[in-house]
Amino acid sequence: MSLYAYKAMDANGRLIFGRMDAINPVDLEMRLKRMELDLISGDPVKQGGFGGMKITRRELITFCFHLEQLSRAGVPLIESLTDLRDSLENPRFREVIADLIESVEGGKTLSQALSSHSKVFDNVFVSLIKAGEESGNLTEVLHSLTETLKWEDELAAQTKKLIMYPAFLGGVIILVTLFMMMYLVPKMVSFMKNMGQELPLHTQALIATSNFFVNYWYIALGLPFLLIIAATLAVRTNPRAQRRYDAAKLAFPYIGDILKKIILSRFAGVFAMMYASGISVIDSIRTTQNIVGNTVIREGLEQVEQMINDGQNITVAFQNVGLFPPLVIRMLRVGESTGSLDTALSNVSYFYNRDVRESIARVQTMIEPAMTVIVGVIMGWVMLSVLGPIYDTISKLKI
Repeated sequence: MSLYAYKAMDANGRLIFGRMDAINPVDLEMRLKRMELDLISGDPVKQGGFGGMKITRRELITFCFHLEQLSRAGVPLIESLTDLRDSLENPRFREVIADLIESVEGGKTLSQALSSHSKVFDNVFVSLIKAGEESGNLTEVLHSLTETLKWEDELAAQTKKLIMYPAFLGGVIILVTLFMMMYLVPKMVSFMKNMGQELPLHTQALIATSNFFVNYWYIALGLPFLLIIAATLAVRTNPRAQRRYDAAKLAFPYIGDILKKIILSRFAGVFAMMYASGISVIDSIRTTQNIVGNTVIREGLEQVEQMINDGQNITVAFQNVGLFPPLVIRMLRVGESTGSLDTALSNVSYFYNRDVRESIARVQTMIEPAMTVIVGVIMGWVMLSVLGPIYDTISKLKI
C-alpha cells in the first residue's frame, strides 16, 4: 500500500484534506466512499502507513468509551465503528477507524484489525480486546480499558507536574545567575578594582566566575545543551547507557522513589486488568514488561517470569526480586491464596496511586523553599563579594 494525500468533499459540500493508505487511486476512492466522501484529487506521498500520526490517549479513551456504550446497548460492531468514525474530528484517527471497518467487514475480528495499527493500539490493548472476544466479555474489557486509560492519563499528568515544576524553577535560577554574572557583576568589577585594596578570596572567585561567563558565554550556554544531546544519543543507542540512566532515575533522591511507584502502579493496574480478562499470569507479565518504560524494572519482571516458569509461586517470585515492599507482598500473598489475585493487584495499584499523590504533594512543598534557599545563597554570595570590599574601604576612611 501507499500513502495518498487527498482532497475530498463531504455531503455538505465542505472540502476535506487528509491522508489515507490505499493500494491505488481507485482503492483510495472506494475507501473515501465508505466515509461518505467524494474524491477530488489524490497524490501519493513518500511517507508510508499511519506511522506519523499523533493520536492522543484521550482519543483512545473516547474510542473505548464509545464502543463500550454502544456494545452495552446491543449495537453491532460495524455500526458502532461507523458512528465513531463520523463523530471524530481528528482526520487521521478517522482514517484508522475507516480501515478497521473495512477489515471487520472483510471477516477479521476487532483484535486482528487493531493489530494492523500497532503504533496506535499497543500489545496490551490488542491482547485485552482478544481476550474479551474469546471470553464473550468484550463490553467489560472495554470498560476496564476506559478506566485504565483515564488512570494512566492522570498518572502522566502527575509525572509531568512532578518534573515540570522543578524544571521551571531551575530555569528561573539559571536566568537569574546569568543576569548577575554577565551584567550586574561586571558593572561593579571596575569600581571594586579602583578601590586599591586587596580583594578577599570570595570576591576574586566571583570576578573569575563573571569573567568566564562574559568571555566564554558560548561555552557556558552551549556546553550544557551539547552534554544533554550527547547523553540522549548515548541512552538511545547504547543499551548499557540506557540501563545506567534508568537506574540513576530510580536512585535519585525523593523523585526516584516516586517514579518507581508510578511505574509499579501502572504495572499492577494493567496486570490486574489482563489477569481479570482471562489472560494467564505468564502472558500478563510478559506483555506488561514492555509498558514499564524502565530497563531495571523490566529486568526484574523478566526474572519474575523466569522464576514462575521454574515453579515458584507469584508472591515468592516478586519477593525474591525485591520490586515491592513487604506490605504489597503481603497483599499479593493473600490474593494468591484466596484466588483473587486480580483484586489484590488492583489494591496494589490503588496503594501506589494514593502514595504517589501524597509523595508529589510533599516534594512540591519541599521544592519551593529549596529553590528559594539556592537563589538566596547565590544572591548572598554576590552581595557579600561586592558590598564587603566597599564596606571595608568606607570603614577605613578617616572623616
